[in-house]
Amino acid sequence: MMENKYMTAQVAKIIGIHPNTVRLYEKLSLIPKPQRLSNGYRVFSDFHIAQFKLARTALKVEVLQSGLRKNMINIIKLSAQGEFERAIVCTQNYIEQVKIERKNAEEAIEITKNLLSDVKEKETDVSLTRKETADYLEVTIDTLRNWEMNGLLSVKRRQNGYRIYTKNDIQLLKIIRSLRCANYSLAAILRMVNAISNNSEIDIREVINTPQSDDIVTVCDKLLTSLSNAELNANSILRQLEAMQENFNMNPTV
Repeated sequence: MMENKYMTAQVAKIIGIHPNTVRLYEKLSLIPKPQRLSNGYRVFSDFHIAQFKLARTALKVEVLQSGLRKNMINIIKLSAQGEFERAIVCTQNYIEQVKIERKNAEEAIEITKNLLSDVKEKETDVSLTRKETADYLEVTIDTLRNWEMNGLLSVKRRQNGYRIYTKNDIQLLKIIRSLRCANYSLAAILRMVNAISNNSEIDIREVINTPQSDDIVTVCDKLLTSLSNAELNANSILRQLEAMQENFNMNPTV
């Protein structure tokens, strides 16, 4: 069966993008190189149309943590090369990775709840230096400094100017560490820290996932929501790849 042929403007209209975006996708290797007419005009095939649709779906959700974004770009490029089986396996691995990220995010919230309840208990106070605190939490001194510079923690100082970390400081740092390990953004954690300073009975999940209107928000500020969307999106990509594998068994540039 003879395959349809499309010019750049036609592709742009079908996909709903600017003609310059068509050329950008080619430059980024998100689609295979199109054929060229003697006058230099590009000619695209049905494979290209399907690949554009796949790429547009794949780029809808931008989850940056743990290399997920890089993995999705790799899936697009594998499909563009006609490596459907490899792309399908990578997509399946991507879905499993997203599930792990969601599990980590949920566990971080539970850890935070438990640590917050421990803060209320009366225990002998502690007084640790920054290095002692970093060693105890198994993080670097630079990590502690970064958290403090971003307003997540305000640490008291001795008369000699050295910082001292109390029991409550340590508990709060454990919370921050747990949330950072689950890839919550600093902005999301700062909202939580500010909220619990006023009310320790807050719904942590709601605060973490709900950015304020004056925040400069990234996708990671709504981590659980974005991961759920990423999983749904990846399943859609999987279906598209399976359909492309069935329909295009030839060199995509032909």
